[in-house]
Amino acid sequence: MGSQMMAPLARTPEDWASLAPELGGRSFHGKQIFRWLHARGVLDASRMTDLPGSMREALGKMGIAPEAEILTVRRSSDDTRKMLLRVAGGFTIETVLIPGVVRGKIGHPSPVEQDADASAAAEDDDDDATAQPDVVRVTQCVSTQVGCAMGCVFCASGVAGWKRNLGPDEIALQVILGRAQLDPHEQLRNVVYMGMGEPLHNYEATAQSLRLLTHPDGIGLSSRRVTVSTSGLIPEIERLGKDFDGHIGLAISLHAADDETRSRLMPINKKYPLAKLMDALRAYPLPKRRRITIEYTLVAGKNDTVDEARKLVRLLRGLPVKVNLIPMNPIEASSLGPTSSGGVLSFQKILCDAGYSCFIRRRRGDDVSAACGQLALLGEKPKVRVNRT
Repeated sequence: MGSQMMAPLARTPEDWASLAPELGGRSFHGKQIFRWLHARGVLDASRMTDLPGSMREALGKMGIAPEAEILTVRRSSDDTRKMLLRVAGGFTIETVLIPGVVRGKIGHPSPVEQDADASAAAEDDDDDATAQPDVVRVTQCVSTQVGCAMGCVFCASGVAGWKRNLGPDEIALQVILGRAQLDPHEQLRNVVYMGMGEPLHNYEATAQSLRLLTHPDGIGLSSRRVTVSTSGLIPEIERLGKDFDGHIGLAISLHAADDETRSRLMPINKKYPLAKLMDALRAYPLPKRRRITIEYTLVAGKNDTVDEARKLVRLLRGLPVKVNLIPMNPIEASSLGPTSSGGVLSFQKILCDAGYSCFIRRRRGDDVSAACGQLALLGEKPKVRVNRT
């Protein structure tokens, strides 16, 4: 797609440089436009004071930002914020700001749940050596689709099914708007593609938004601090590895260690079974000292037994992974529920004793329905589904 046809907020500095002469400017103005939009979060062309007046006027007529409106910002008791946005077509999407997530490996069970930061990059903290200790680091969880087509039984995003893909501009806009919501002592450190939708089902937009968010002239996130989560779309996992040389963090929504159980919880497993998925993970071009994050939602009576934990140990053997255990968060559309605290700790102990780094995801923002698996379309109020998986 040529830069003329691309949504303005989806353009890189190079795209803007090609278009600048048509807007009455010169190629070097491309970098300036991009910095205003992405580094500074300025979406009003009239405020771009180092651009020629005629160019600002042309940009204003073009319309820079995609159609979007912040409907609500709900703040949790733990300072997690869920932003509800209305986008083109009258659809609503959600993005979540999660402050102060702390990591710590647990070698033995503990009665206190520890945070497992959603970002696979957070363990590689070399670039935090000069970070100011009084700055609260924030992880933002972004959406890539309106709804979701994957149909996982424990996740609210798929309740109403897939409505449409988001454009790269709409994905990037979530981060621009999210940064504007940060408190003065907060700093955006990580972005995780774990909101509404399956990121790799909307591959082109996801990939372009990754280029925007990691571009050094924009927000400039380190690729080590961006993580894409997938339910296991194997061709797109391979494509992501090739397109970004493995530098984008990869998280796999696994949730079961055998095909029969996983297919009941996640229909996508019927198309991409575990053996093929594990082969794709072994082939993913991880840089040194990086690991794939395995996300495992513990659903009471479905995938949370000691035997299931042992099967998971065998399945992951030889893979460079760490495991995030996620006690299922309640959702209206399902009668399924979370594993008990004791069951979570027993499951974790088996993984730790087998030598895996294993973390328990503390619930963040569940009092405003911003926790893992709780993001859903506003206004969709399905009947409770009795799950017989």
